[in-house]
Amino acid sequence: MADTTIWIKIETKKADLRKKLDEIIHSIEGMKVQMPQDTRQDTLLIFEMGDDIDNEFQHIRSLLNSDEVAEVFLISKNSDPAVLMQAIKIGAKEFFLLPLKEEEVQQALEKFKEKWEKINRKKSPQLGKIITIFGCKGGVGATTVAVNLGVNLAQKESVKSVALIDMNMMFGEIPLFLELDPGYHWGEIVKNISRLDSTFLMNILAKHSSGVHVLPSPATLSDSRSAIPDMMSHLIGFMQKLFDFVIIDAGQFVDEISLKIMELSDNILLISLLSLPCISNANKILQSISELKTFPEERVKIVINRYLSKSDIPLDDAEESLHKKTFWTIPNDYSTTVSAINNGTPLYMAAPRAQITRSLNDLADTFVEKEENQKKWWQILTKH
Repeated sequence: MADTTIWIKIETKKADLRKKLDEIIHSIEGMKVQMPQDTRQDTLLIFEMGDDIDNEFQHIRSLLNSDEVAEVFLISKNSDPAVLMQAIKIGAKEFFLLPLKEEEVQQALEKFKEKWEKINRKKSPQLGKIITIFGCKGGVGATTVAVNLGVNLAQKESVKSVALIDMNMMFGEIPLFLELDPGYHWGEIVKNISRLDSTFLMNILAKHSSGVHVLPSPATLSDSRSAIPDMMSHLIGFMQKLFDFVIIDAGQFVDEISLKIMELSDNILLISLLSLPCISNANKILQSISELKTFPEERVKIVINRYLSKSDIPLDDAEESLHKKTFWTIPNDYSTTVSAINNGTPLYMAAPRAQITRSLNDLADTFVEKEENQKKWWQILTKH
């Protein structure tokens, strides 16, 4: 599956101009600014011209001819019509004069995005879906949900491949839940990120009998220390190309890496209990996401684990406090869940008829049905 992200490279010597362009680009879903060290092809280059116009035009022409960039937008303080005509001749698609008008740039980027998506619909299938499981605090059952969601998805007829990533730093327990003894973890990939290809990745992954491929977390702090958001973004983006679903157990700590993972995710399941500490923490997390504005808030879905209809805190009261409706409730069956964990067995194998097993299976169905509907629309669009 091909990466449909629109990667934009900015070349300017002005820090304030770079900041303004960065803000405009990140306000548009599906567009990202490419880091200087990133060697992938730029989808779009936004280039600020200086005083050496002839050499700069020659440089841009060579980039376009060599396919290093797909398209170029130019920014200049020079309003000479001859400069504009030369820009058109070399293939620049947009020409903006300084001082920059943000609305013009945004409209041009939206237009470019629409055209680029039409091209990609014709030549590329969709990427796999990323579902991140995030606990509002420790002990709420985030790993239980992640493991059983991944395993249940793998049993669906329409799902060909599922990956389960343990991003719970230092407290990763996914191998224990599946009675796996993996030889490697994602720290091995981070230390050798330049080697990342499908062969290297599949040799690192451990495969469970359910069909799920597992990428464990490092067992020591030294092995996870080298991880940075851009590296994890590259790893997860690569896995999207190989798997229909990538399920991430993100633990319960908010840091730069977990925020980057959320930004990349199609859905974020925020796991909570109907308890005052959990609801309070969930509220803080939702407020932080709202303030950061790095991704749409509707991606975050509240899942109440160990749900009892006669809880001390009624579900309606929790929803009112969170200003958000509950997406899913998972019934309380602590003994069945603990037994399955202690035996290293997914619930669908350990207790196929249990109510909690049916609930987690139905939760998986919501994402499969959504995916199947999207595939139907995809097939319709690609025929036209």
